[in-house]
Amino acid sequence: MASEALTNSTTRAWFAALLGGLLMLAGCGYHFASSGTGLPQDAKTIYVARFSNGSRFTGVNDQFMRYLKDQIAEHKRLQLVDDPKQADLVLSGQILRVDTAPVGFNSVSETSIYQQYMVVHAQLQDRHTDKMLWNNVLSSIDQFPTVSSTVITTSPEFLQQNLRSQDIANMPDLQVAQTQQAASSSQMMTRMAQSIYSAMSEGF
Repeated sequence: MASEALTNSTTRAWFAALLGGLLMLAGCGYHFASSGTGLPQDAKTIYVARFSNGSRFTGVNDQFMRYLKDQIAEHKRLQLVDDPKQADLVLSGQILRVDTAPVGFNSVSETSIYQQYMVVHAQLQDRHTDKMLWNNVLSSIDQFPTVSSTVITTSPEFLQQNLRSQDIANMPDLQVAQTQQAASSSQMMTRMAQSIYSAMSEGF
């Protein structure tokens, strides 16, 4: 029992140190609305190259591309194009890491909450001049419960899901964990896309 407590304590300490390092490395991310003042005034079009995947999860880069392109389209400052030769700007990058770690435990030292994070390196280039306009590493972090008793059904994150509090109460723990991890992954990628767009368009 003492060894389990020590292991959990070590795990929490390790993840706290990692989390702090990520936040310092990524500048904590950017989630405010961007006016695009950091972009060249004559830039109208952008090509988003397929990010490479350095994580251990196959296809996570293709999944993230949808969030990133949706974020760019939503701001309507730049028009997405499918051919880099037609673009004023080219956005490229790499997903460096996607991972999870336990951060919450019940009375018998079983994990009840996980935190997941992704780290992305992205860069923006002026295609006409080949000048690097922006280059940064950003992180996005979110957490998800694995048992119904730890799901906060009144939170904005839960209310965005297609579930009701009664649905969660009737689910086995495995299904709770699966549905909440999927929702958390969506939130994590949305925030990362917001951070990349805000940072590149303001020049941070």
